[in-house]
Amino acid sequence: MGRHHPESPDRLRAVLCGIGGPRFAGLQRREAPQATVEQIARVHPVEFVERLLSAVPAEGQHQIDGDTALNPASGEAALRAAGALCAAVDAVAGGAISNAFCAVRPPGHHAEPSQAMGFCLFNNVAIGAMQARHVHGFQRIAIFDFDVHHGNGTQAAFWNDQDVLFVSTHQSPLYPGTGDADETGSSDNILNIPLAPGSGSNAFRSAVSDLVLPALDAFKPDFIFISAGFDAHSADPLASLELESEDFAWATAEVAKIAQRHCAGRLVSTLEGGYDLMALAACASAHVGALMEAAEALDRR
Repeated sequence: MGRHHPESPDRLRAVLCGIGGPRFAGLQRREAPQATVEQIARVHPVEFVERLLSAVPAEGQHQIDGDTALNPASGEAALRAAGALCAAVDAVAGGAISNAFCAVRPPGHHAEPSQAMGFCLFNNVAIGAMQARHVHGFQRIAIFDFDVHHGNGTQAAFWNDQDVLFVSTHQSPLYPGTGDADETGSSDNILNIPLAPGSGSNAFRSAVSDLVLPALDAFKPDFIFISAGFDAHSADPLASLELESEDFAWATAEVAKIAQRHCAGRLVSTLEGGYDLMALAACASAHVGALMEAAEALDRR
């Protein structure tokens, strides 16, 4: 997205480095296919999809807003990011695997149905959720977003959908300025848990234990998604929530227990934010390690 932009290709290199050691030798790795317009259009109007893809420049950059730009590779990257979610859902729904992590960029949770913003082009997790519903018949879908920024795009996509539970922990005040606790959706299907800057591990874990997990448990989802943003880490330059990689591993393991209890372990996670490269590598390692342990626990049952 431009020289010195925090949402850079180095982020994916850091993630792949983090999950590249001997601990991850048994990890299945698959290339992401390109999503179809039909898959994306379950969330974004066709006119928006076509307009965004047609704006991809042959050279140089096309600026969408002050934070978000397109370059000649952005169209394919966005299609593969959305396609990764759809392919992961297909694999989990078909029983080939019990859970998956989509190492993708650009991220997606700020992309509203008709507006790309906040480094995001298409809302990858929302597209994956609709793949689970429309292709595989999973009606009750839960999304937990622990990115440090509120997932305004995901909230907008599912505001009126009583069968999608969207739960978000995020720093407030912070970009994009949404996510107040009184934003609850048309059917109380949205749970926002704003956390003050500097809250740290104890406040985050209390929020997850006291609010997130009971909400997921009561909802009894057929399929769970995680918007896995790691920019709440203490080293991240864009925020100050002061979490550590162990917090993400713990939260992942706890959500995986909910998935085991209600939906045979079906869980798909996707990369959102995280802009300190060393912290991003450590967090990805912790998160994927927790997913692998959850899958192994299912295999032993």
